[in-house]
Amino acid sequence: MRPAQRIANLPPYPFARLERVLSQLRAEGMDIIRLDIGSPDLPPAEPIVRALQDRAAQPDQHGYGGYVGIKPLRVAIAQYYRQRFGVELDPETEVLPLIGSKEGIANMALAWLDPGDIALVPDPGYPTYSTGPFMVGAQVHYMPLLEENGFLPDLDSIPADVLRRARLMWLNYPNNPTGAAAPAEFLQRAIDFCREHELLLCYDAPYCENTYDGYVAPSILQFEGAKEVAIEMNSLSKSHNLAGWRIAMAVGNETAVRALALVKSNIDSGIALPIQHMAIAALTGDQSWLQERNAVYAERRDIVIAGLEAVGIKVFRPKGAIYVWLRVPDGWSSADYAESLLRNTGVSIAPGSVFGEAGEGYARISLVQTASRIREAMERWQEWACKGGACSA
Repeated sequence: MRPAQRIANLPPYPFARLERVLSQLRAEGMDIIRLDIGSPDLPPAEPIVRALQDRAAQPDQHGYGGYVGIKPLRVAIAQYYRQRFGVELDPETEVLPLIGSKEGIANMALAWLDPGDIALVPDPGYPTYSTGPFMVGAQVHYMPLLEENGFLPDLDSIPADVLRRARLMWLNYPNNPTGAAAPAEFLQRAIDFCREHELLLCYDAPYCENTYDGYVAPSILQFEGAKEVAIEMNSLSKSHNLAGWRIAMAVGNETAVRALALVKSNIDSGIALPIQHMAIAALTGDQSWLQERNAVYAERRDIVIAGLEAVGIKVFRPKGAIYVWLRVPDGWSSADYAESLLRNTGVSIAPGSVFGEAGEGYARISLVQTASRIREAMERWQEWACKGGACSA
């Protein structure tokens, strides 16, 4: 027996592989501080949890949740987009709940790409942008996100022969892993570019509520002509600290939403009803707690930046997302630096190379530990760096 050929060259998900290494080190007695994976450590607001508890206690809330979710959830999503972004959505045709945005991203390839088609994917970027196309026999053209370009892709550098076969483009801002924000001028340019080349613009916006220093992240759907070419993935995982409950949404272009819904109706049976009501509470309730939550992330970010700058590491101050992107010291590959840091200090970070070739030379820190734990990680890091003669303090 053998598995399908389509997965023969599919790499293991990077953080699944890391889990095995960390388990071994813990078994050897090492105290690990995980700054690698972006799983929020903070809880959602209490009314959100109470909504789940109340619904789960009702005897009629344990059946299938519906292929396109319950109407009150789709209405709540549309209401959220109206209030937060000024975007009008039809809950019947332009809104689709997802079991987390990761499945929506992967299933978008099934809905939109045929073998031989090309997906335009940011590099560095979320690995699922690439694995979805690979699993359906499509190809990927990587768009480098370079430091000198503000971690924005150069759309004009995409070869003409690639554009003739391309069917969709992924963009993601606030960006994972770099934390970069995209100016409005670039987002409008991306919409116009996709219209010109008949591309579906898939905009991944799970960090739109994780922002700092007064920055307010837009929806791609705010821009002129966006609904003609764009579908946006959004998620309550990061915005409302609900990562484990797997609840998200795809909104925008009616044709793309319908195609994704058709794929999903043949793969899953919807989201548990209590979780859908939890999402309604999250989207329609008081949003002021998000500012307090973001202040916690900002404090952690500033501890990381100060700690790394103290040992001469170049750090990019993020406007959004829950990560800090940094340059690894000269003479190291990103993977070797991350592994040496882990084995010498117990501090686990994500090497930039797991996000793509253009991530080489960088690394990502997730702000998902308490301030005291992050401060301890920085102290361990500084001690190790100073022993190696790289300490500027």
